[in-house]
Amino acid sequence: MNAQAALDPLDPPPATDPSHFVDQPADPTQALQNLLNAVEANEGSLEVPSVGGVQQYLENKRLVNAENVLQRDALYPFNYPTNGLPSPLFGAQPFTQKMLMFEEFGPEALDPSAPAGTLPFPRPKSGVAPFQEAEVARSAPDTTEMDAFLKQAGISPFPQRESNTSLQNPWKPDVELFLGRFLTDPPAEGRPPGEGWSHQRWNEFYPQAFFKTVQAGSRPNGGIRDSKQRHGYKLGEFGPGGLYYNTVDNNNHAFDGTTKGIAIRVHPNMPIQDHKNLWTFDGTLPPKLLMARYGQPILMRHYNALPIDPQANAGIGLHTITTHEHNGHSPAESDGFANAFFFPGQFYDYRWPLQLAGYDSINTTASDPRASFPCAAGETLFVNDANPGVKTCQNGRINIRGDWRETMSTHWFHDHMLDFTAQNVYKGNAVMMNYYSGLDRGNETVNDGVNMRFPSGSALAWGNRDYDVNLVIGDKAWDQTGQLWFNPFNTDGFIADQLLVNWQYKPTLDVRARKYRFRILNGSVSRYLSMALVAERPGNSGELPGPKGSNVSYDRVPFHLIANDGNIMEHAVPFDGSMDLDGNGNASEHKGVLPTQGIAERFDIIVDFSKFKAGTKLYFVNTMHHDTGLLAKVRIPLADILSEKYKAVLTPDKQSWDKGDPTVGKALQLTVQAYSGVDQSMNPGDFEPVASGKGLHKKMIPLWLDRNNPADIASLANARHRSFDFGRASGTDLNPWTVKADGGVAYAADPRRISAAPQLATEYSDGGFSGDGTLEVWRIASGGGWNHPVHVHFEEGIILSRDGKAPPEWEKWTRKDVYRIGGGPDTSGTLELAIHFREFHGTYVEHCHNTQHEDNAMLVRWDIERPGQFQVMPTPLPTWDGVEYAPSVGVPTFRTGDGTFSSTR
Repeated sequence: MNAQAALDPLDPPPATDPSHFVDQPADPTQALQNLLNAVEANEGSLEVPSVGGVQQYLENKRLVNAENVLQRDALYPFNYPTNGLPSPLFGAQPFTQKMLMFEEFGPEALDPSAPAGTLPFPRPKSGVAPFQEAEVARSAPDTTEMDAFLKQAGISPFPQRESNTSLQNPWKPDVELFLGRFLTDPPAEGRPPGEGWSHQRWNEFYPQAFFKTVQAGSRPNGGIRDSKQRHGYKLGEFGPGGLYYNTVDNNNHAFDGTTKGIAIRVHPNMPIQDHKNLWTFDGTLPPKLLMARYGQPILMRHYNALPIDPQANAGIGLHTITTHEHNGHSPAESDGFANAFFFPGQFYDYRWPLQLAGYDSINTTASDPRASFPCAAGETLFVNDANPGVKTCQNGRINIRGDWRETMSTHWFHDHMLDFTAQNVYKGNAVMMNYYSGLDRGNETVNDGVNMRFPSGSALAWGNRDYDVNLVIGDKAWDQTGQLWFNPFNTDGFIADQLLVNWQYKPTLDVRARKYRFRILNGSVSRYLSMALVAERPGNSGELPGPKGSNVSYDRVPFHLIANDGNIMEHAVPFDGSMDLDGNGNASEHKGVLPTQGIAERFDIIVDFSKFKAGTKLYFVNTMHHDTGLLAKVRIPLADILSEKYKAVLTPDKQSWDKGDPTVGKALQLTVQAYSGVDQSMNPGDFEPVASGKGLHKKMIPLWLDRNNPADIASLANARHRSFDFGRASGTDLNPWTVKADGGVAYAADPRRISAAPQLATEYSDGGFSGDGTLEVWRIASGGGWNHPVHVHFEEGIILSRDGKAPPEWEKWTRKDVYRIGGGPDTSGTLELAIHFREFHGTYVEHCHNTQHEDNAMLVRWDIERPGQFQVMPTPLPTWDGVEYAPSVGVPTFRTGDGTFSSTR
């Protein structure tokens, strides 16, 4: 197939299209003022039963949480969880449950000729708690029917470029009964209709694989994905005799090679979570993982099986969802725009092209082997290279187009519902995603001059996870009955009192005496982390003392940071005390302790356990103390934590925590087991920065910008510049947080307002074009010392400076998508970053990833426009009856920026 012939339409939607573009007012002042008094953009999601046939809506987002009763209102000295009572443990003891490894979704080939199953998406039924309710509108589908639906082969209706508007929502009768009115023609697919929200470059990046999943309340795992695991519970550490063959309990062989029977509990001593309290992908645990390969576009059909009644939520979250792949180089229609949400009964087809940024401009002939797709012998892939066509795997790779310096590795995807991101993600709407490439193939034995050979394993051609472990760490709280609890009313941020790993209370994980890679995600709502790694030693000869009389001590364990926010770094940064990583004159503080990790940041580290004897216990320890969700307060010295000089305790009445933050301390135990194999993974020490004085100083993935190169500095000076100030100016009680663009007016979030609109340098074409795309410099700032981990969707940026100074080593050598600003450790009031835009256009957002700030209402919309575009994209307004569109309006500087650039150092 010739790629040029397959190009999709390049023109804007015609005037007859529901998504046609609209004029930007010559003077937008009045239009911007009108938005301040407009109905909420997500009003359609707040509909409740009609009165006399008249549509009724909840007045504001707070009323959705009517079932949530604050456990206490007084502010205690140590207020954890935020305005809540301490979470009871029901007798659970630390480190008495096996950690759950992630469960793969297991995509399959998308074949239009393959027969598809005929079972419809199951409707909700009356049932009993904890998995259903007596009232259908507050209930869920039958779990057996759900498994049967997900297990059936194929996909129906078959995906298409534009949203499917011919089929109706199969839950229509149940929705009508709840609302007390008829629906006109509610579509089955929630994607907005028309050319504006069609899949960009659909023919060029036609999905080659797909998977189905359903957002659902807590239910037992039926083991339906056992056969979809790449290891098949047959190979490596996941096979018989391996550390992870048994998924839950080595003493219970019912869990050998299966996840069937796993219920959602924080600990075996604790109650099963109710379907209204916890919402996950598939409605099950273990947490899910998507294993994807560059060059192989994937389609996720995401079904919504949450309750029809928006208030059937245990006081947390909203039943409408939109899914953001954080931070994929994806077209806007599949990015999870905050107001492109969909309803119970519907599905949304997200197509992720999985192409390297720079596809149109760099390596357009696909001749660079560093830009490649890992494969097994005999596999094929359509590649749009100098001779477009199907290519066959050779030497374990197929070359693809794009800039190999843009290769990414550790991602996640999660809900992005306007005003409800924090609550929906907290309830379980989050999974992880590993990108695999020729550089990062997940097979440590392939020594082809391209593969970085990170710790992983070797049984599979790519994607081994024997020694490559995903960890999602986040704080949670539960009420006195053991059900997940959250305070949606504190707009500063929610701080819980228990730190969970992979949704478990203080689990334990066996590791071999060899190198491991850990992919660590901060999955909290408002809590920053700073994780340390220590090894326990018998006696008192260790570096740090244990509790008095314990006869144990601890050593800090060195490691290397190899990736930041999913981006493999130019250099592997040593956290062994050999370098002063932030230039403050204290090198020793960085031994075995990660820097501050903001919400949504990912840190990939390599740890070598080979020097430890079998039976040695190590611990990941959180050292970051919070008082509130507003600020990351202070890092507690490890010595104080391990000696229990610093230790939170319950007050005698068990109504509050005292003497500290209860999440500071050990979160995960690692127990070393003997290793009889040969560790063939890379030595990260070879890739350390020159300043370390050690290693070979080789580069892993170099940055696309050199801060010391005069030509690069000149290009920055000539780029368009924008500024975004995150704070409280012009805030209200309902929406206290605001963002000011380019020194203009500080606004609360409204998806109909466009704050920035970079335009693509040129439209895509068959042969591509030369150049780096549209380069811009953005300044992001916070006043008042408030902490904001700012996330910019779609593109990665390179931090140029923090408060006018060079960034620390862990940020100097990497691209980022989360930028911490404000007060506290390892951050600054202002930072500047370089970023460029390529390949796709449409509507994206930038926001604070303290998602309580995002929801109240620290989020701005920005668009990537076509070359020479003069009209703006309208805003989708989803309803039960389908998606309507509203005019959008840009702020006065949305296309020009502020025109200033203060520094490049």
